[in-house]
Amino acid sequence: MTLFEVTGLVKRFGGLTATDGVDLTVNAGEVHAVIGPNGAGKTTLINQVAGEIVPDAGSIRLAGRDITRAPVYQRALLGVGRSYQITSVFPEFSVLVNVMLAVQAHAGHSFSFWRPQKSEAALVGQARAALAEVGLEDKARAPVATLAHGERRQLEVAMTLATRPKLLLLDEPMAGMSLAESERMVTLLRTLKGRYGVLLIEHDMDAVFKLADRISVLVYGRVIACGDAAAIRANPDVRSAYLGDQEVAA
Repeated sequence: MTLFEVTGLVKRFGGLTATDGVDLTVNAGEVHAVIGPNGAGKTTLINQVAGEIVPDAGSIRLAGRDITRAPVYQRALLGVGRSYQITSVFPEFSVLVNVMLAVQAHAGHSFSFWRPQKSEAALVGQARAALAEVGLEDKARAPVATLAHGERRQLEVAMTLATRPKLLLLDEPMAGMSLAESERMVTLLRTLKGRYGVLLIEHDMDAVFKLADRISVLVYGRVIACGDAAAIRANPDVRSAYLGDQEVAA
């Protein structure tokens, strides 16, 4: 079942066409990765999907609903959850409070320590459940400032999951990670497959080929190929435009 659909998406900045008639879909429970060289239009694409940039043409639909002109907050309420390429957490607070803040923001009101006990218990429970999903439940009371970079990225995923999204937009979740941290993130994201639709922007080709059910290759704003890992590896246009002669793990 198609969860998310982009049709004919176009965005121009002066004489530059950043996305040029982009079509793609994400099925329920599927990981659909978008890859491409620097300047291909990946960031512009994900910003349009998230609602941070309004497209010049085309449509964006979530669960059959047109969200092309919907603002960021409305998309979040409808089930679009995003993590960013640059870590965005509050280092002065604990891990648990960061997730609680994400839940509160999604609910549309500011965080307060003086909430009714029943409501506070539900909030803590929702936050702890999200931390358990990413393997950080034992770090709940730790200050975020004490976390390693990879753990901060896990926390960002927890903050996104705590908003109970239908579609996850993951913008380079492996950025800046060591090999060991990347492997842990791949393991984590594998546990999300089948439960959420995921649109993944990522430069780490090993991670992409391990995770993605389908891959779209974006070059100069156009999708030049879409298929599973084997099809993308074998595509001569993709190898010429992006993969080159690099070896990618199966």
